[in-house]
Amino acid sequence: MEILCLDMEGVLTPEIWEAVAEHTQIPELLKTTRDIPVYDDLMRLRLKVIAEHDLSMSLIEEVVAGMDPLPGAVDFLSWARSRFQIAIISDTYYQFAMPLVEKLGGPLLLCHNLEVENDRIVGYRIRQPDPKRRSVQSFKSLNYRVFAVGDSYNDVSMLEEADAGFFYRAPGHVRDEFPQFEAAEDYPALQDLLEAAARQHRA
Repeated sequence: MEILCLDMEGVLTPEIWEAVAEHTQIPELLKTTRDIPVYDDLMRLRLKVIAEHDLSMSLIEEVVAGMDPLPGAVDFLSWARSRFQIAIISDTYYQFAMPLVEKLGGPLLLCHNLEVENDRIVGYRIRQPDPKRRSVQSFKSLNYRVFAVGDSYNDVSMLEEADAGFFYRAPGHVRDEFPQFEAAEDYPALQDLLEAAARQHRA
């Protein structure tokens, strides 16, 4: 049995924090794991910025409600479901992500939780340490063959742990640092990489 583990933002959907940054015109919120590799450092920056600007959870939910999956993502997932079990392994939050996950057809989502008080985000709870690697390890312990796709620094542990891992539209500096992972720039090319990997592992 095979399972395909996919990052969400940048692979299937736009970056939520980038959309919030554009809506609020707060440039500090444009930073993602492509810019700051240590996730806790990135989240501390985000919490500091939203507190300084007194951004409400309701406003962020409003931004997310207006977002859609990336062009072609729904068709790609339809193709993928016909060949693999699907799990989205993301460093997003259930409170943000579920409207987008519903637009993707409701695949399994493993991510984190926000701490919200009086319509303000005051903290966050990581599902477990090194969650992307641990998710792949858990699937492998259930005798799944695991393929993984991500776009950023925080996906590298998932790609390393998988039987085959690939970058999708990752920035050049990330690809250059991890040349061992083949990369695709569009969904048809990603499908080709996944098909080839599946054939190799089934042989």
